[in-house]
Amino acid sequence: MNLTTIAEVRRPTSLDEIQGWHDGCSWLAGGTWLFSEPQVSVNTLIDLDSLGWAPLAVCAGGLEIAATCRIVDLHAFEGPAAWRAVPLFRQCIESFLMSFKIWNAATIGGNVCMALPAGAMISLTAALEGVCTLWPREGVPRDVSVVDFVTGNHQNVLRTGELLRSIHLPASALSKRSAMRQVSLTRFGRSAALIIATAEDDGADFLLTVSAATPRPVQLRFAACPSAQELRDALDDRLPPDAYFDDVHGSASYKRHVTRYLAEQIRTELA
Repeated sequence: MNLTTIAEVRRPTSLDEIQGWHDGCSWLAGGTWLFSEPQVSVNTLIDLDSLGWAPLAVCAGGLEIAATCRIVDLHAFEGPAAWRAVPLFRQCIESFLMSFKIWNAATIGGNVCMALPAGAMISLTAALEGVCTLWPREGVPRDVSVVDFVTGNHQNVLRTGELLRSIHLPASALSKRSAMRQVSLTRFGRSAALIIATAEDDGADFLLTVSAATPRPVQLRFAACPSAQELRDALDDRLPPDAYFDDVHGSASYKRHVTRYLAEQIRTELA
């Protein structure tokens, strides 16, 4: 879709070149949502692609994912052999409802910043204990965990003009065993529930992440792999019936049911 209100497109090569932020400004990464509907309040686009950030960077501490990293680049990533959770990258990406055009243009940062319940990159990065680095227009950068970055349906902690620079996935999380389950009401529909758990070889540090079924990702951590009853009780305590997201992709009661069912499947797999 053409954005008829745009009067200026800036292509900075460094953040120092970005001056005069105003209410009509918007960051532009992949643009797959931005160009999908009218943006009547936007008159200036600031193209992040010209900043030239490396999409992915492997370091001793883990994996740094630039906000501008394309979905297709993360899908192709293989990573060190010790990072046993990397197959989750493809599993989550392939749960997306998207065309090949979106696949090659959409960015990890864009999906996270949209803060939709079914955002598969939110599910992935939250489950792998990701930490967002946020760059404010003024002041020092701040770090916020992905699970805290998303605060509700289409809501996040970004302040006016603040920029998601990257998401760091720690090597400790990438090295754990993992299991994932996803369900939709229709074959190619949006996720009604996307559940991921990670654990050490002996079942220690069992971390369950519930997403898509809830307005924001919810995590349950156990010192050791829980029993079926312990997991059910923890889910019911943390997520009462009214905590589930009710929409055309599934009622709250349906999402509660499949969350319990899929979580138990995952627990059994990792036990």
